[in-house]
Amino acid sequence: MLTVIIVVHLMIVLTMVGLVLLQKSEGGGLGMGGGGGSGFLSSRGTANVLTRTTAILAALFFATSLLLSIIAGMQRKPRSILDTAPRSGPVVPGVPVPGTPLGGPGGGVLNQLGGPQPAAPPSTTPSPAAPQQPAGPLVPQSK
Repeated sequence: MLTVIIVVHLMIVLTMVGLVLLQKSEGGGLGMGGGGGSGFLSSRGTANVLTRTTAILAALFFATSLLLSIIAGMQRKPRSILDTAPRSGPVVPGVPVPGTPLGGPGGGVLNQLGGPQPAAPPSTTPSPAAPQQPAGPLVPQSK
């Protein structure tokens, strides 16, 4: 149905372009119009036929454009990615299953590329008598 409407629309467009090119220029802005008595109809009859045909084709072009936009609007339905179910099927080795992190349970791909993580240093609890060292450089403060 949609393909038929598009083909009819394109045929209307091509015919209308041809008819507009056949019409005589009335302004003579480029100095081209005019002409002699040669033609397949008289100048008055040609103008009436071409003008009416162009008007009919313009109305058909408008109607098919509206019809195509209405059909396109009906086919467009809002969708949410939350409503889509995860893909079920055979698990292929090496292909990640949707919804699981790429790096596996231990972290992401960047964690795997970084190599093994160093073990945490043993915690040293400072003795109460020892003064605590500042974590960073000291910044003078005004009082």
